[in-house]
Amino acid sequence: MAKVIANMSMSLDGFIADTADGIDNLFGWMGNGEIEVPTAVEWATFRMSPASAAYMKEALENAGALITGRHLYDITSGWGGKHPLGVPVFVVTHRLDAEAPSDAFTFAGNVAEAVAEAKKAAGDRNVVVASAKIAQQCLDAGLLDAIHVDLVPVLLGSGVRWFENLAKSPVRLGDPVVIEGHGVTHLAYEVQR
Repeated sequence: MAKVIANMSMSLDGFIADTADGIDNLFGWMGNGEIEVPTAVEWATFRMSPASAAYMKEALENAGALITGRHLYDITSGWGGKHPLGVPVFVVTHRLDAEAPSDAFTFAGNVAEAVAEAKKAAGDRNVVVASAKIAQQCLDAGLLDAIHVDLVPVLLGSGVRWFENLAKSPVRLGDPVVIEGHGVTHLAYEVQR
């Protein structure tokens, strides 16, 4: 059964970006190995350890849609019109009058609408949520099935926290599935309802 999965690389002290939205210290694991992992775009081919490559290949194969927030969409300039996952992207935004860079992008006015549309587009594949605020909103609305953390052994000290403003807590998670890569530990948790 398809799931709605929040996935982010995170520092050991809980940050998904530095204070300037920088991610350089969190994504080194995507280029520190010998196994090539191509994506849907030429500019994003990764080189990972065998364990991380197997983890990433499975995630890429099972992804059917992506949900993001307007902030990340703007930071990445809409990924140049095509996200590395190569799937339909649903951007949660209050600015619905903006023009999407391609047919692969759809603007949605709220999280529930984005999840419903993304599930339709994904079919029997997973919906990936890649945005701190949107993941928080999905979790608060009971729309998130799992949380996947790519835990990086670095302490940023400050920055953007992933789950800083939860309206409903505590949130119980199941036991983790753990995959050890080079410079990263991949953790997968089911959200308990």
